[in-house]
Amino acid sequence: MIAIISPAKTLDFESPLPTKKYSLPQNIDKALPLIAGLKKMSPKKIGELMDLSENLSKLNHQRYQDFKEIHETKNARPAVFTFSGEVANGLNAESFSAKEIDYAQNHLRILSGLYGLLKPLDLIQPYRLEMGTSWGPGKNKNLYSYWGNSISEQLNEDLGKSKTLINLASNEYFKAVNPKVLNADIITCNFKEKKGSDYKVVMVFAKKARGMMGNFIIKNKIDKAEDLKAFDMEGYAFNKKLSEKNELVFTRG
Repeated sequence: MIAIISPAKTLDFESPLPTKKYSLPQNIDKALPLIAGLKKMSPKKIGELMDLSENLSKLNHQRYQDFKEIHETKNARPAVFTFSGEVANGLNAESFSAKEIDYAQNHLRILSGLYGLLKPLDLIQPYRLEMGTSWGPGKNKNLYSYWGNSISEQLNEDLGKSKTLINLASNEYFKAVNPKVLNADIITCNFKEKKGSDYKVVMVFAKKARGMMGNFIIKNKIDKAEDLKAFDMEGYAFNKKLSEKNELVFTRG
């Protein structure tokens, strides 16, 4: 079983690392043409493309100029300890033991607009490129077209004999996965809050909850979708009434 999560816009390249282990991105050959195209853009063009402030446009323009083909510890950092934000807060990878980091390396993947699919310990350099960006090299109008079926094919390879993929990613990122190509059952986890007489998705809470589910899977070495129903962190509980065969809904309030 493998769980997939989304990355974050905010990056942390400063905090201490809990491990010296790392791996290298498998899709670097497809990432480099993206960087080559971004290197040619002015800060203004980058800002318009990604709807960024002037300061963020300049920051990311410089990131693309500084990007190196060779990934090593002096210019890159393991992805799971670099992405910041609500999903990362929920995942709390810094709390993982050495054995849990190893388990995560085999059972967790991070979707990325630049790198396609990342293992937790894959080294990444500073960048910003959301999967929903309407741009791509050559004749590609967007990143979904650029990545095509390659992410799904890599997931098939990483899943091996396992036939279960746990979707903890946002809709923007999960659209990069082609269910028709994937040789696995997809189980999507959704998290909702009590609002009046109904339950609603509140995005800031849902993002953190997706990360917490990732933490739950890794800490408890979950390898069966049925066992996800025991998730009970921060007041969430499995809601059988709202759930379906391929969608597990957790509610609180």
